[in-house]
Amino acid sequence: MPDLTLDDDLTLDDDRATGAWVAPLISTLLTLPACLLAYVFGGLSVMACDSCAAPEADRFESSFGIAFPVLLGGLGIALFLLAAGWALPWERRNTARRVGLALAAPVMVPVVYVLFAVLVDWP
Repeated sequence: MPDLTLDDDLTLDDDRATGAWVAPLISTLLTLPACLLAYVFGGLSVMACDSCAAPEADRFESSFGIAFPVLLGGLGIALFLLAAGWALPWERRNTARRVGLALAAPVMVPVVYVLFAVLVDWP
């Protein structure tokens, strides 16, 4: 008769983590609206120099041309971190990584927006 008992060398780290969805869910509820707001404010900030003179407008437009792709890239990284937090296997050994990714995603958004604001030569 075959032995159907579990091996003693199996660790509890391979067990499914209960509540593994909490950190990515909270991160999603924070990151998605923050990304949307940062994108809208970044997109609307191009109107800051509508009434600028030619040299000032040229400086603004050249700096905005660099800063806006940086903003979009950073928001893309934040969304990637969010997706990675959801995509990790829901095992206990991945709990720390999942929480780290869940924390990094919403923190990335204001950091990237501040970087965007610093890169733009405001009038």
